[in-house]
Amino acid sequence: MIPHIRTALPGPKAKALIDRDAIVVSPSYTRSYPLVIERGSGAVVEDVDGNVFLDCTAGIAVNSTGHSHPEVVKAILEQAQRFVHMSGTDFYYEPQVRLAEELAAVAPIDGGVRSFFGNSGTEAVEACIKLIIAFLGAFHGRTMGSLALTASKTIQRRGFGPMMPGVYHAPYPDCYRCPLGLKAENCAAECLEYLEHQLFLHLVSPEEVAAIVVEPIQGEGGYIVAPDQFLERLRELTKSHGILLVADEVQSGMGRTGKMFAIEHTGVRPDMIAIAKGIASGMPLGIAVARAGLMTWPPGAHASTFGGNPVSCAAALATLKLLKERLVANAAEVGSHLMAGLKSLAATHPLIGDVRGRGLMIGVELVRDRRTKERASEERDAAVAAAFARGLLLLGAGKNAIRFSPPLVLTREQADTAVRIFDEALSEVEKTRH
Repeated sequence: MIPHIRTALPGPKAKALIDRDAIVVSPSYTRSYPLVIERGSGAVVEDVDGNVFLDCTAGIAVNSTGHSHPEVVKAILEQAQRFVHMSGTDFYYEPQVRLAEELAAVAPIDGGVRSFFGNSGTEAVEACIKLIIAFLGAFHGRTMGSLALTASKTIQRRGFGPMMPGVYHAPYPDCYRCPLGLKAENCAAECLEYLEHQLFLHLVSPEEVAAIVVEPIQGEGGYIVAPDQFLERLRELTKSHGILLVADEVQSGMGRTGKMFAIEHTGVRPDMIAIAKGIASGMPLGIAVARAGLMTWPPGAHASTFGGNPVSCAAALATLKLLKERLVANAAEVGSHLMAGLKSLAATHPLIGDVRGRGLMIGVELVRDRRTKERASEERDAAVAAAFARGLLLLGAGKNAIRFSPPLVLTREQADTAVRIFDEALSEVEKTRH
């Protein structure tokens, strides 16, 4: 039976390890609840005390093919037995070249495509940075260049200034709660108007802007889906001014939305894409994919000792194969089923203000009042904890949303289980409120 909770949480073994962690591990990590994993398979994880959970977090949208997929594990083992590291910065090896060829074939970028290999999403974004306009609510990473673009939470920037200069932020079209105070039907257009008629007129000339970075779906910002027309018009605006468009697909890419990249839902073709998280099913890998005519920097201009590690590349190749064969399609099919189930809960749970997303990237925003849309931040945290107590792993996103980002192997039956447990968790929170 999945899930199956056999001890109080955390169990005795988990508590002992958490106590050890508190003494020697950085307190900067944001642990949402006391899960101490022992093993995982597909969309199921078991903790050190034998408690079994249904995982709708996938290691923050990383384990795209599920936990320890046999084909990915096989690819990792085979490559590790040949060689583990040689540094693609200074030498050549086939897994890195083949992965670059595979990405060039699937990336929605016009013209030839080149890839720069790093170790994480923030490194992929760093490789895309010049003089950039980003969007409020965005999360692009925590290294200093990427951090200048990030505008998700003050805790991520506080105490680390001054930031890299030359970065500006514009409103992101959150049409459920428009940042400009407008109705949903006008929000996307007016957010672009702000960029064009406020930023470009008063703060920075478009001729001085090298690139605009945008998440097609904001991840840490709350799983907010940019309207198609916003991204279409943004692409037109960048082309008219000779500005590059960079799509940050670190969380939304690699099949999560039911297409290989979220921006493909709109038909927009960016100049660069930042890729990480789901690309290698849990192995560290970040890739900046760009139009070949842009990636012309000379040897030594940008590099990474561990970037494009051969074992990570082998895992990514196996991941891409599985994604193309069935998992992108499964994300679309099961994601639609999960979305319908979550939307149906709104009829009985006044806490639910909005359900949005694409594929298996779904956000549920909780509010205390649907009319005023007052954020239910404490209730969100309580709902995540109540779901954990029942064996469902979820994470928050933004100030008051809950993200559903399960492995792309999730079945319809597992999606139904997730909806049932979430229903119970919301009922507990709403009962406590009253």
